[in-house]
Amino acid sequence: METVIRPWRSADSASLAEALNNKRVLDNLRDGLPFPYTECDAAQYIEAMLSAPPGSVYAFAIDCGGLAVGSVSLTRGVNIHRRTAELGYYVGEPYWGRGLATGAVRAACEYVFGHSDIVRIFAEPFAANAASRRVLEKSGFRLEGVLRANAFKNGAVLDMCMYSLLRPSGR
Repeated sequence: METVIRPWRSADSASLAEALNNKRVLDNLRDGLPFPYTECDAAQYIEAMLSAPPGSVYAFAIDCGGLAVGSVSLTRGVNIHRRTAELGYYVGEPYWGRGLATGAVRAACEYVFGHSDIVRIFAEPFAANAASRRVLEKSGFRLEGVLRANAFKNGAVLDMCMYSLLRPSGR
């Protein structure tokens, strides 16, 4: 299945709310997202992404059949990390296992390397999230190490993994 990433649209709030109003999805993301996740929450996120300063965030909807079924974004670092970007992504549970996340990660990274001065993209999935780690590995990311006891989520101290992808040479 071909993955399509596209800019967010205001009309995506209902499908975004549906994807994120799921505890199993939220359990694999950082804290800060409300539960339940409403269309109003989704509309505020979409507006924030659309109004972000150019070059600070590259945010895309993951589109399947015209619906935004997930998100992939890269956030530029600051100061000495201004040429790196942190990758984040998720797909709604009904769309898990279809290769959508892998296709979206590949496309978003290719876009950022082709349209910015970013030289390194990194991601920090929870160590126990084998599916997310596999997405990164299939997308060409390399495991740099395990960040032991690096997060506190749902009452537990968790390890995270540091993955990175470097700009292809010649760009």
